[in-house]
Amino acid sequence: MVRKSRGAVKAFKWTYLALVLAFLYVPIAVMIALSFNASVSRAEWTGFTFDWYAKLFESDAILAALEVTIEVALAATAVSTVLGTLGAIGMHAMKKGWASLLLNLSYLPMTTPDIVTGVSLMLMFIFMKIPLGKGTMLMAHIAFDTPYVLFAVMPRLKQMNPNLYEAALDLGCHPLKALYKVILPEILPGVVTGALLAFTMSLDDFVISYFTSSTDQNLSMVVYSAARRGVEPTMYALSTLMFLVILALLLIVNRRSSLEKM
Repeated sequence: MVRKSRGAVKAFKWTYLALVLAFLYVPIAVMIALSFNASVSRAEWTGFTFDWYAKLFESDAILAALEVTIEVALAATAVSTVLGTLGAIGMHAMKKGWASLLLNLSYLPMTTPDIVTGVSLMLMFIFMKIPLGKGTMLMAHIAFDTPYVLFAVMPRLKQMNPNLYEAALDLGCHPLKALYKVILPEILPGVVTGALLAFTMSLDDFVISYFTSSTDQNLSMVVYSAARRGVEPTMYALSTLMFLVILALLLIVNRRSSLEKM
């Protein structure tokens, strides 16, 4: 009787897991399949083709959005990595009370709904009379990317031997030189993980980008605009490529995090 009960519970767990995974990933699998469908209609399959992927690179609008997406993601990642790393080092060196206060404040951009962040940043830029475009989108991305770097670097600082920096200073090393000769090599895995996370978050952002740019569009905004007019097969191809890139980056981040824990 006990074995039957355990078997039923185990079957229920696997069934529940299968249903959850199907609910999450079957729509994505259908979208990927449709990106290779030769027919424009979603109701029928007329053959396998790469034509929709080829047409992506013939669209000036998509190529312009791709350029904006990569430029903003790379620039935001570079700036937020520097700010997040220096911020983590500074907080780590502070007294516990102040450090805890700043850490809690740093959680806010990660926990605040994107629409609230997007609207508040848009209002701030309008109040400061800054034209909404690629520049404001970049500043917005830096604002929400920096905490991801900070919280990726902070655990590495806590694992580091606190005497290494002091020893370097006692041996006559300049504080700035000790920073990049002693501290940076120790926390480098966390910095790289934070940078990958920042790039991932910036690459597929839509809500905040939508509210902070009225002239330049990234790929997520192009997909949204196309969906309002009616989804074309090229959008399936574009969404598939975005999904695969984001998936690859997340797998790299998770792999690095697993290696750091070993």
